[in-house]
Amino acid sequence: MTTDTADTADTEKPTLTVDELAARAGVTVRTVRFYSTKGLLPPPVIGPRRVGHYGRDHLARLELIEELQHQGMTLAAIERYLRQLPPDLSAHDLAIHRAVVASWAPDTTETADRRELERRAGRPLADEDVERLAAMGVVQLDGEDFRFDSGLLRLGVRLLDVPLSQESILAARNVLVEHARVAAHELAELFRGEVSERDTEDVRSLSAHMHPIVVQALLTTFQRSLKEELSEWVTASEAGGAS
Repeated sequence: MTTDTADTADTEKPTLTVDELAARAGVTVRTVRFYSTKGLLPPPVIGPRRVGHYGRDHLARLELIEELQHQGMTLAAIERYLRQLPPDLSAHDLAIHRAVVASWAPDTTETADRRELERRAGRPLADEDVERLAAMGVVQLDGEDFRFDSGLLRLGVRLLDVPLSQESILAARNVLVEHARVAAHELAELFRGEVSERDTEDVRSLSAHMHPIVVQALLTTFQRSLKEELSEWVTASEAGGAS
């Protein structure tokens, strides 16, 4: 449920032309039309002389898309993200989503050439190493440069020396990503219920404070669970060997 002010604002008649919408969002008209053809933006309201007009919900959704893209999400990932949102979200609700994304998503993506990438990795990287890092999602090719998350790079480099097949590493990554998304979705639902009546700045501040707490709780829980699983596996293996 949104506040009365937000409800009033969201029901205002669409009055923005495509040029005005693009200018408000800080993007080009071509970008707006591209997102529209992909179904990321709802169609405009057609007025007199067949001129399309956009409203606050269009602007809020466009700003959310730009924020998701800024955080490094691919177009396909953004499409999946938006498909999971209720179709009747107001501009106020979309602004809340944008605030949560901006404050929770890590802002550690960097771009570097091959030489700098190797310096940051702390070792030379063969073409096979780079391909393996790319397959794990640690680095992405950006023209002749590479985009990478500095927090993941060293971890990915350490995995290069682990005596596991690339298939096993990728399977493990997929398991972690799948369960992390489920946990994130459930947490977002709980969080959304608490902040639905707050303004955007309150949401940004609250989520920023919650972020380290949630991450630490997830990490601690995972470590304990993994330790228990490995202990049970070792115990079972030893019992099997003794029989």
